[in-house]
Amino acid sequence: MNWLIRWNARSLASQFLIMGGLVSLGAMFVIGLIVTHLIEDAVIHNSGAATALYVDSVVAPLLPDMQKESLLDEATAQALDETLGQGALGRRLVSFKLWRRDGTILYSNKKELVGKAFPVNGKLAQAFAGSLVARYEVASDPESAEERSLGRALMEIYNPVLQPWSGEAVAVLEFYETAEGLEDSLARARLWSWLAVAGLTAIFFLVLSILVFRGSRTIEVQREALKARVDELSALLAENRGLQRKLQLSSQRAAALNETYLRGIGADLHDGPAQHIAYASLRLDSDLLVDAATLQETREKELSWIRSSLAEAMKEIRDICKGLVLPQIEKASITEIVKRVVEAHQQKTNTAVDTTIDEDDPELAPALKICIYRFIQEALNNAYRHGGGVQQAVRAISHGGAVRIEVSDQGEGFDPTQVRPASLGLVGLKERIDSLGGEFDIRTGEGGTTVIMTFSPMEVEE
Repeated sequence: MNWLIRWNARSLASQFLIMGGLVSLGAMFVIGLIVTHLIEDAVIHNSGAATALYVDSVVAPLLPDMQKESLLDEATAQALDETLGQGALGRRLVSFKLWRRDGTILYSNKKELVGKAFPVNGKLAQAFAGSLVARYEVASDPESAEERSLGRALMEIYNPVLQPWSGEAVAVLEFYETAEGLEDSLARARLWSWLAVAGLTAIFFLVLSILVFRGSRTIEVQREALKARVDELSALLAENRGLQRKLQLSSQRAAALNETYLRGIGADLHDGPAQHIAYASLRLDSDLLVDAATLQETREKELSWIRSSLAEAMKEIRDICKGLVLPQIEKASITEIVKRVVEAHQQKTNTAVDTTIDEDDPELAPALKICIYRFIQEALNNAYRHGGGVQQAVRAISHGGAVRIEVSDQGEGFDPTQVRPASLGLVGLKERIDSLGGEFDIRTGEGGTTVIMTFSPMEVEE
């Protein structure tokens, strides 16, 4: 299994180089053997055919009608002896035999073989079937003991003697010749055959290797890009899971904060307007108002107290409503939003707020506009209540949909770790900003406090 793991770890190009090289070598070896064998057979057959044609043209006219004669007469045998022993043919021929179909040697230049019968081998049977048989090998037949004793390869040829009018093989001429130069021709044929096969195989493998290496490089690049994409998607998935968890926590926190807001509003109504109304209600049941003996001046004084309590209750109810109801800001720009909330704070607290605005009039989502208004409103209230309203400042920057709001003061500052989780101000701001995908930051110390809200460009609802 280890070798399989190591093999799979290799690139496709290296795998092809190894396996393709082995297959190419095997194919080259097999094809080389086949081609070399075919070329050797062709060279031997052509050489044998040329010699057989020459011998047939010289010897065939001397032979009698082989269908009528079973043995050669003395005159024919002597003519063959003289013909085969002279000239170039005599120098090349090592032995000569004339076979009858039953395996009997009718004539041979080795006189001791004449009249003897031998088993008909495959080469002789093929020749009697009408085919020329040529072999280049060391003699191995029983009747070829003398040729075998030479210890070298000879050209062995079986040439059928055909009847002129019927084309039937009536006898077979077998002869061995030295075949000078044939071994060199075969060696050159083998060499060039192997060189041609090796060259073509190398070119074929080289072209395939170039294509495979290019494809492998492309695949590797795509694999790396895909791996990077998978890593990126995995990181985004982990981030999305974190954001989902954060959103769930923000939703839970928002529900708790809403409940706390409602309790706060209830407490404000109970401790303020409700007390004044309850006081007025008690004074309405006073005997001074129903007793006819009560002086008009005393009755008017009592009614004045009742009207004053009711007026105070109405004033406190309006103040509570003013803090809950937003002005119409859906169509307002950041400049208008900042000016409205700052002016409202200045009128309420009778303090000054330094304002800096730098915007390119981007189109913002309504939820972001509400968040900006509430952020500045709550931050200024905190600066007034906890920082004494010393050198309050608002700085708003918006370019290309990205928003950054800073609210600062020069008060004493505070320790952020000491802020209670149930506190509505800072915790509520952070939860509101987190729910919209923004960032909330506090910088505080002896030199004062700065609260920062930042948003990246966000999609605007239609």
